Amino acid sequence: MGDMEVTIKEEARAEIKIWNYVFGYAKIAAVKCAIELGIADVIENYGSPMPLSELASALRCEPSRLHRIMRLMVHDRIFKQEPINQHTVGFSSTPLSRCLIKGGEKSMAAFILLMSGPTCLAPWHSLSARVLETDHNISPFEVANGKDIWSYAEANPDFSELFNNAMGCKARLTVQATIEGCPEVFDGVENLVDIGGGNATALSLLVKAFPWIRGINFDLPHVVAVAPKSDSIENVGGDMFMSIPNADAAFLMSVLHDWDDEECIKILKKCREAIPEDKGKVIIVEAVLEEDKEVDEVGVVGLMLDTAMMAITNKGKERTLKEWSYVLRQSGFTRFNVKPIRAVQSVIKAYP
Repeated sequence: MGDMEVTIKEEARAEIKIWNYVFGYAKIAAVKCAIELGIADVIENYGSPMPLSELASALRCEPSRLHRIMRLMVHDRIFKQEPINQHTVGFSSTPLSRCLIKGGEKSMAAFILLMSGPTCLAPWHSLSARVLETDHNISPFEVANGKDIWSYAEANPDFSELFNNAMGCKARLTVQATIEGCPEVFDGVENLVDIGGGNATALSLLVKAFPWIRGINFDLPHVVAVAPKSDSIENVGGDMFMSIPNADAAFLMSVLHDWDDEECIKILKKCREAIPEDKGKVIIVEAVLEEDKEVDEVGVVGLMLDTAMMAITNKGKERTLKEWSYVLRQSGFTRFNVKPIRAVQSVIKAYP
């Protein structure tokens, strides 16, 4: 194949791909629509391929418009289309559509609603300004909404609830991967403090999997005030930059990526103060970006997550192994190791 023919094929692929960027938002808009209408819930509960007419009736939707939404999602393999008889086809669930079921075991519905809602979508329009700025650290989120994400959540209970539910559904997937892929990290831990534990979803899963653990769900006072109560979990309000409750181990999942290196070091130093010098440990569940290497599909999610941190937080970022080593050693940890799990994140175990 000549160079000219290769160039022509590459240009043809580029022309097709650019249209996917032009209308890339259509896919997330269709998925958001599906969650809001409860399409995945209805099809899953139906139990067999569901005709469009019955789906439209159940959802009280206009059939032809619903068909156009379903057509796009079938093409994207979110739902399957299967024959019912000679004249009728129906829609069936897939592993992907089950991630859209509200309250489902592997649901990401709340997280999708958070990130595709106007509050978190507006900041993306200021991403270029964020990249250009050199003299201050005001996030696009603050530009769009007038407050940083933490102050905004405190002032807007509905957003705070959606945020905590979103973090909870993400936690269910990541904690399960941690339990399956790295259970040994919880050996010998009798007391575990979950820093930034939100509504205690992660900690509830951990104390269920490891019933010898007593949990401390530690977060801002307005967050723990609405967290569920449990015999095995104590909800404690406070500020992780000031002090952290004492425990055998500190657990941080998707917390440190919200902050820059200086702030991370402050948090980690407080963690080090809260655990025993001889047998204490800090368990960090965060993405570890690859350096100088072509990333796979999971790695691409890490890169997108890093970009989201730029849009949503003031100074947050995902880190490479070298960057994790820097903040841990600057915090006084003498050794650490990293174990990949079946998730975007890895488990980082750090010791005094």
